Amino acid sequence: MITAGLKTSPSGKRESIIFSILYRVEGPACSPTNATGGCQNGAGGFLPSSPPALEDEIPIMVPRYTRPIMAAIWAPENRYRIWFEIEALAAEAMAQTGMIPEEAARTIRERGNAKVATITQADLDRIDAIEAETRHDVIAFLTWLAEGIGPDSRFVHQGMTSSDVLDTCLSVQMTQAADILLADLDEVLAALKARAIEFKYTPTIGRSHGIHAEPTSFGLKLAGHYAEFARNRKRLEQARAEIATCAISGAVGTYAHLDPRIEAYVAEKLGLSVEPVSTQVIPRDRHAAFFCTLAVIASGIERLAIEVRHLQRSEVREAEEFFHAGQKGSSAMPHKRNPVLSENLTGLARVVRAAAVPALENVALWHERDISHSSVERAIGPDATVTLDFALARLAGMMAKLTVYPDQMSSNLESLGGVVHSGEVLLALTRAGILREDAYRIVQRNAMATWTKLGLPDARSFRDNLLADPEVAGRITAEQIDAAMDPSMHLKHVDTVFERLFG
Repeated sequence: MITAGLKTSPSGKRESIIFSILYRVEGPACSPTNATGGCQNGAGGFLPSSPPALEDEIPIMVPRYTRPIMAAIWAPENRYRIWFEIEALAAEAMAQTGMIPEEAARTIRERGNAKVATITQADLDRIDAIEAETRHDVIAFLTWLAEGIGPDSRFVHQGMTSSDVLDTCLSVQMTQAADILLADLDEVLAALKARAIEFKYTPTIGRSHGIHAEPTSFGLKLAGHYAEFARNRKRLEQARAEIATCAISGAVGTYAHLDPRIEAYVAEKLGLSVEPVSTQVIPRDRHAAFFCTLAVIASGIERLAIEVRHLQRSEVREAEEFFHAGQKGSSAMPHKRNPVLSENLTGLARVVRAAAVPALENVALWHERDISHSSVERAIGPDATVTLDFALARLAGMMAKLTVYPDQMSSNLESLGGVVHSGEVLLALTRAGILREDAYRIVQRNAMATWTKLGLPDARSFRDNLLADPEVAGRITAEQIDAAMDPSMHLKHVDTVFERLFG
């Protein structure tokens, strides 16, 4: 039986179910603990016994940004096996409704299984040759399939249209891709949670407009990204549910030559739901929602990547990507340690987001269907999912190995002479009875005096300027000023936030 999605193995690991008739190999799964996002040895997934030549056979991103488990979903071998499974299940349902002989359905299943169990390069070449003549991909496949089934092949595809196969197949592929991406998000969430807890009480400066604002904790910053990816996971679950639909309703969705029970049977066996109202195709708003969700996830990746890039700047140096022995940063400057992974993620996010607009434009098809969407989906389906899969794996590895410098965070926090505590000093003065407008003027005057003298011989700290100000003297004490400048007061509710987020 073919199902779309992931299953839990006896070991507790989630494994991709591409098809039960695919060969299971304990191959090199791509572990996101690898900071580069590349492949490491680990628990194998369900992949073809001979991985396809990515450069030549799958319309996806360059192999540099491709992981085999996601590439296998878009391989032609997998696509043809899905097509056959749809046809075989439809034949079974047709036999149950008396539309075709039961013996014919059994022959289609048995001989078809043998035909698609091992799809060789010669088979792919044969299908391509037929398509070159017919100019129709589904007819080319059905012709090739008939060569293995024999006379009973006349009962294959009875009353169906090509889109019944193509759209249902795409739904299966997109749900398979979504399950891999959900597992990827789990890895990102695990890495972010671990690092957030690790640096829960580590003070660092918060920045607004790129300028020092008030202290926060580095763990709290990471917790914010965790919360965003948790929301994105829920969005992807919803997008998966929306795209997991089946339509086997004929040329314009009227079931003129089919029984709706055939569609229901196929949908149930594939783990899909029946499209309530189809035309010749499944409505493309479902696909648009899916690709827009991928775009939102990509933006979350970029937001975190940009944070790392900023923190790694030489004048900041609060955190940096792991730099392993033997790594090089520049051919001309041996000292360089560049944020290449986060920069790469920023670029990959742009590629994923680029799929959103054409997916939205695919919604407005002519009447009951045109094929303007087809060429778009052949490109963005593999491109967006393969790229996002790679990016999420790279992000998880990068965050798991992120090098953090708490001492530098502390140094940066106090690098402006204490002016970042101006807000609490303002409140201390108002509590002492000074009108807020007057207190603001006093605090700003002393903050600007501190700011403009930074690094100069006659520089004074914000604290010293406040103590020397006659409008402050007698209103609040040095001890009160010191209490207002204690970074820990900004962390007093961190536990509440973490409890709310992590439970």
